[in-house]
Amino acid sequence: MTSARRATVIVTRPLGQSAGLLALLAAAGFETLEFPLIDIAPVADDAPLRAALAELYGPQKYALVVFVSPNAIDHAFGKAGAPWPVEVPVGVVGPGSVAALARQGVASPAYRVISPSSEHPDPRFDSEALYAAIEAHFGANGLEGRRVLIVRGDGGREWLAERLEEAGAAVEKVAAYRRIVPEPSMQKWERIHTLLAGGPHAWLLTSSEGVRNLDELARDHLSRDETAQLKRALLVAPHPRIAEAARQAGFDRITVSGAGDERIAEALKTALAAWAQAAPPADASHEDASPAQRGAGSQTAVDTSKTPNAESAPTDSKPAAAPAHQPAQSRMTDSNDSKKASPQPTVTPPLPPNTPFTPYEAQKKRGGAGTALLWSVIVILAVAAGAGGYVLNRKFERTDQQFAARLQATDTETAELRAKAEQAASSAGALNTQIIQLQGKLNDAEAHSQALQQQYQDLASNRDDWTIAEVEQILSSASQQLQLTGNVQLALFALQSADTRLAATTGAQVVAIRKALAQDMDRLKSTPSTDLTGLAIKLDTAIDQIDRLPLAGEAPIEPAAARAAAPANSASIAAATGEPRWKVIWHQVTSGIVQQLSSLVSIRRIDNADAMLAAPDQGYFVRENVKLRLLSARLSLLSRSETTLKSDLHAADASLARYFDQSSKKVQAVRDLVKQVDQASLAVAVPNLNTSLAVVHQFKRGG
Repeated sequence: MTSARRATVIVTRPLGQSAGLLALLAAAGFETLEFPLIDIAPVADDAPLRAALAELYGPQKYALVVFVSPNAIDHAFGKAGAPWPVEVPVGVVGPGSVAALARQGVASPAYRVISPSSEHPDPRFDSEALYAAIEAHFGANGLEGRRVLIVRGDGGREWLAERLEEAGAAVEKVAAYRRIVPEPSMQKWERIHTLLAGGPHAWLLTSSEGVRNLDELARDHLSRDETAQLKRALLVAPHPRIAEAARQAGFDRITVSGAGDERIAEALKTALAAWAQAAPPADASHEDASPAQRGAGSQTAVDTSKTPNAESAPTDSKPAAAPAHQPAQSRMTDSNDSKKASPQPTVTPPLPPNTPFTPYEAQKKRGGAGTALLWSVIVILAVAAGAGGYVLNRKFERTDQQFAARLQATDTETAELRAKAEQAASSAGALNTQIIQLQGKLNDAEAHSQALQQQYQDLASNRDDWTIAEVEQILSSASQQLQLTGNVQLALFALQSADTRLAATTGAQVVAIRKALAQDMDRLKSTPSTDLTGLAIKLDTAIDQIDRLPLAGEAPIEPAAARAAAPANSASIAAATGEPRWKVIWHQVTSGIVQQLSSLVSIRRIDNADAMLAAPDQGYFVRENVKLRLLSARLSLLSRSETTLKSDLHAADASLARYFDQSSKKVQAVRDLVKQVDQASLAVAVPNLNTSLAVVHQFKRGG
């Protein structure tokens, strides 16, 4: 470098991706500053990436896999679980991606690597050049009907994918990494402030997104003057698309280098050398002067060189009119300097010829009339020349004043135009910035719209499958409830809901499912219903009466009291029977005694000895056991468990007959309720929904 201070190159690539370029720039004598404008991070969910890479080893392999950048290669190969298959070709954009593949062990000739040719005199490394290389490798219709995978970052251009789809390929896109805006440290911002204050430097921008990020960061961290210096700084971009983005952002000194670290380093060297040659030399008289003052001084020097030197101008000792004409001629030359290459020479009018010398007497003899006439002509010429010079001088002065006024007006208009141009340039820069932001937002909106369209298409294509899955779930739940509870009405409602869902779908298989549903609904409608609620109420009534039923040994006994018939008239009886009266009286006395004794003792017959052997305190447990049996029977009734219901009802009835008083009407009423439930629960076989479920399962299997 010719200047005392070395130029600084600001590299904006992500950290860790510029080692080779930094070495080349250091060897060229440049200072470097890593100022990343994009950070690369893994995607939040790498499941789609892993699933796409797993397809490389499946039966339906990809015909081509395209990696848009070295970052995509590094992140994708980190997720691959096996070596890259030899039969799958790889497409990459530039030399950096080829080198990244080589680091992963994928290189020619063992693998087919498709990339734009670098042997062209003016090679291009972008999506257009890669598509041309792919078309040259596969042919015009070589990818028609075949699968192509594009591994990229989140978002990105859709041009290559659209061209491949137009060629008939089935394109799949998956994100391997995401780009985020970094926040440079304060030390780096201090270095940027120093460079923008006057240090020789150049920016290397390698992506359009980096241009947008730099513009956003500048608005937050730089002043207006520093932003203006940034927009006038030297900028090198490897691709015309990046240069166009920088131009829209307001940068006006842009150099397109081409891809590759060597090309970038050479372009930086050439651009900074041209900048150093175009910069003014360090002169003591102009070191502190502004560019406008240095320009004015140069113009003054040029004007002085064009003005004739008065000391070297030719002089004449005889003409008396020359001094009077010289100032006017000088003013004319100065006022017309900007329009004429050299001043006009001074023209002196010719003098009358000298008369031959003759003596005074001879002249007197010839006569004084001629001499007087001669002097009159000379005087007239002199007066005419003076008057003409005066008039010409006034005319020159008026012309000079007009030129000065016009020059001043022109300078004023030039200053106004320059101010308007600067204002328009600043407005255009702000407008370009807004346009770039709107374009970025538009790209994001388009990406979201495409994602939503893809999701809608997936949902639309799987709508029948979703409907069938929902119908299958409804039928499974209804079948389970029907078998567990026997609730025919609930199952019938579920079938009607499934039929309503299928009514919005057309197709031969859907019609078959609806026919099966109609058959099951007819069977459910024809099934006789059992009043489970009424039977459960009868069991509840029986359970409530158990505590008030008398046991077999607890029948109420009337209090004992002596009772005897009133004695009859013994005399009339004796007369009628013919027996002695004393005998009749004796017979009446003995029979009265027997009646009184028999009324004091009650004799009952009990065929079941267990009822008499139960102690009074055990009656509580007998009643509780009977209630538990009836409660279990009630649960079995509601759950449609026929066997358990019968068993519990028979056990409860046996306990009522064994331990309770059969002569009690309450005991007989409870036993009647139990028998009614036992007779009414003769269940009818509940139908199933196997027909509808079989048709749905056959539809899902594709039969």
